Amino acid sequence: MIESPVQMFPPGMLFALVGNPNCGKTALFNRLTGSRQKVANYSGVTVERKEGRFGAANGRFARVLDLPGTYSLYPRSQDERITCDVLSGFARGEKRPDVVICVIDATNLRRSLRLFFSVQRKGLPCVIALNMMDEAKARGIGIDARKLSELLGVPVVCTVAVKSGGDRELRELIEALLHNKQALELPKDISNDAIPAEQDHKRVQRILTQLGIDHLVPDVRSARIDAIVMHPVIGPLLLVTILFLIFQAMFEWASIPMDMIEEAAGWVGETVEAWLPDGWIKSLIIDGIIAGAGGVLVFLPQILILFFFILVLEESGYLPRAAYLLDRIMGSVGLSGRSFIPLLSSFACAIPGITAARTISNPRDRIVTILLAPLMTCSARLPVYTLLISAFIPSHTLDYGLSLQGLVMFGLYMAGILSAMTVAWVLKVTTRTGRQVRPLLMELPTYRIPSPLSVCIGLWQRAKIFLRRVGGVIMTMTIGLWALLSFPSPPVGATGADIEYSLAGILGRWLSVLLEPIGFNWQISIALIPGLAAREVAVSSLGTVYALSGSEDAAAEALIPLITQQWSTATGMAMLAWYIFAPQCLPTFAAMKRETNGWKVPVIAITYMLILAYLAAWIAYRVTPMMLPTHLM
Repeated sequence: MIESPVQMFPPGMLFALVGNPNCGKTALFNRLTGSRQKVANYSGVTVERKEGRFGAANGRFARVLDLPGTYSLYPRSQDERITCDVLSGFARGEKRPDVVICVIDATNLRRSLRLFFSVQRKGLPCVIALNMMDEAKARGIGIDARKLSELLGVPVVCTVAVKSGGDRELRELIEALLHNKQALELPKDISNDAIPAEQDHKRVQRILTQLGIDHLVPDVRSARIDAIVMHPVIGPLLLVTILFLIFQAMFEWASIPMDMIEEAAGWVGETVEAWLPDGWIKSLIIDGIIAGAGGVLVFLPQILILFFFILVLEESGYLPRAAYLLDRIMGSVGLSGRSFIPLLSSFACAIPGITAARTISNPRDRIVTILLAPLMTCSARLPVYTLLISAFIPSHTLDYGLSLQGLVMFGLYMAGILSAMTVAWVLKVTTRTGRQVRPLLMELPTYRIPSPLSVCIGLWQRAKIFLRRVGGVIMTMTIGLWALLSFPSPPVGATGADIEYSLAGILGRWLSVLLEPIGFNWQISIALIPGLAAREVAVSSLGTVYALSGSEDAAAEALIPLITQQWSTATGMAMLAWYIFAPQCLPTFAAMKRETNGWKVPVIAITYMLILAYLAAWIAYRVTPMMLPTHLM
């Protein structure tokens, strides 16, 4: 996630959206701001910060801040603390909101009003957006918004964030406040935060009684769905099926757009090559910039497909239930079900998985989840896995139409998951806090149809973050690799390939001494260097290394048959084992450092992953010849 200054839009009146998790706050934020929003981090803290701009009909505008969801102003996690700091005026570089929009779940007024009272005691002008009114009516909950406004002494408007036009009343209220800020008075009774919880409970109960909705109304629809989804046998089978379909879609749906991106990159390279004269500038643009960008952008469709499913499952209310189903399994290795969502996000990229761990209130579980996130098989590993599987695993079809190559790919995913669970178990039995039982307390929200607008905006934000990364670290490292491979020029009378005299060639020979026991030659050693910045570059790096180190005929060959001829099967298996564990992504460890405010956790992660990678590759290199016929070795 990017770091940027807090001020992202021109100065203007600041509205802050505050509410419980799953109250529809973010959907309402997306409805108010549309595409006029940006995502960054709070200054000095890796907590996602969403700010947008609201444009009124009269040409005025306002800044809108979507604060992390919280149940109270007594923070238990890092994101909840940010909400408290912003409302109190303690957030670095952020002014206190001019108006707080308390987004209240109309189906759970009892819980939401307690948060409203806490916000009001901060001395901030408040309005209430009574959201999910359609669901409340469907369940027979009738709320008189005008009477509620009289009882609370603040404006109350009704909203349905998931429907077009569902924010009309709130828009009109914001425009009125922009026209006349003094129309909203400060709370008359501002007291300290030390009011007993029982006093708020009694006040909420009195209001509910006056509204005639003091009785509990069960959510029959969600209960019926949960009877299947949360079933002890059907539930886990359904979860496995959903995850299987997600990963299948990542491969099947992404194939066409990935081919289009590859063809586009090739066409751009050929066009530029025809126009530029020979020289180092031509090599830099074609071999460095175009090839590097194309080699990374090709995986954008897979990342967006994964995030699409994550966003849909999150908005539908299913993800908390998946976390509940996995709580017993994860508890056996010293984690809780809350770690499921961050680890699931890590299958796209470990960085959002690491930042998602901020929602875990237990410090020990949060740190362990951060340490495990890089072991999940992120999309950046896919090109390496695909290359090596295509080169060394026969394309056989087994019984029931199962593909041998597909089973190996599934096995690699499972190896990442099992290794993460093993590391978590080791930490459980070797640390005192790991043995403590931590029961999972998690709200199971109402099932609802995901908002297409929120899903589209979420995908657009993820695409922008990925493209910034391509234009930043990955592109820099790609160009850096090109420079290492191209300079210095070979001395006069040199008989070897140019790359042997380059800085990368010299460094590759040094590294090969260390990596020779696991079967890695100097070409592989060179290709691992840019992989430290991003695994996605490894395949294109191998192509560049072999093209520059071989003859003209070898350079013209495809990479798969080339490594099939020059590597042993044992080397191919060793490299697969290496990539399951190897810490080859510096931005991931930079995110760890920002998230934990120090280098201790990143150093621990890099150390244990390097040890596991070397041991796994050494075992694979030694065991593979024993398991294969002589002619395949």
